[in-house]
Amino acid sequence: MAYENLLYEKRDQIGFITFNRPKVLNALNRKTMEELNHILIAAREDEDVRVLILTGAGEKSFVAGADISELAVQTPVSGRETALFGQSVLHRLETLGKPSIAAINGFALGGGCEVALACSMRLASKSAKLGQPEVKLGILTGYGGSQRLSRLCGKGVAHELCLTGEMISADEALRIGLVNHVYEPAELLPAAEAMAKKIITNAPLAVKFTMEAIERGVEMPQEEGQFLEATLFGMSTANEDMREGTRAFLEKRPAQFRGK
Repeated sequence: MAYENLLYEKRDQIGFITFNRPKVLNALNRKTMEELNHILIAAREDEDVRVLILTGAGEKSFVAGADISELAVQTPVSGRETALFGQSVLHRLETLGKPSIAAINGFALGGGCEVALACSMRLASKSAKLGQPEVKLGILTGYGGSQRLSRLCGKGVAHELCLTGEMISADEALRIGLVNHVYEPAELLPAAEAMAKKIITNAPLAVKFTMEAIERGVEMPQEEGQFLEATLFGMSTANEDMREGTRAFLEKRPAQFRGK
C-alpha cells in the first residue's frame, strides 16, 4: 500500500518506516499519525516482519516535531483528542510485541522525540539534536513525552528538558541514557540493521515475552514484576523454540527457530 507521508518497505524480516515530509523536516500531522497507525497494525500481524526500524527522509531530520499549521488551530476539545490519538498510536508501537529501533538521523524534537521514546531502542547520528521544546510554544508534551522521558532518564532529566525546551546533542543524549549508541551519519542505518539482525536470530516468542516482561514489569513493584517474569518464563518452556534452542546448544549448532 502506498502512503502519502510515510515510506514502508520490508527487507530481510525488517520493516523500514521512513517519515517522508522532508520539506517540513518530517513534521508530524494527523495524516502521518494515521498512516503510522495503519502500518503498525499491519506489521503486528505480519510474520515476515520481526523488527521495525524508524527513520526520517533526508539528512536533516528524523521528525522535527508537530506540524505547526495544524497545532496553531487546536481547541481544548480537538487538542485533547489529538493528544489521545497520538498516545494510542505510540502505545501500539511500544507494545507491538516486536522490537522497534529509532535511527535518529537529525532533529528529533517534540513529537519526534516522543516517537523515538516509544521505540524499544534509540540509535543516533552524531549530528542528531533531541529535545522537548513544547513550552516554547506555550504548550506541553502531548504524545507521552513527559511520562516516558521521566521513566527512561529520571525526573530530573525530564524536568530539565521539558521545562527549558532546549535541544541536546547526540553525545549528551547518550550520557543521560536517552539513546543507546551514537554513530557517524553514514554508519547509522547499517548499525540499526545490524542490531535488528542480531534480534532476528533469536527465538520470536522469547523476544516477545522478554519485551512484555520489561514493558509491563517496569510499571509494577519489583516483586510483581518478578512474578510476571516467572510466569512468562514458564510459558516459554512450553514452546517448540525452547526445545530447539536447548538442543541446538547441546549439539553445538545454530538454532532454527520457528516462532512456535
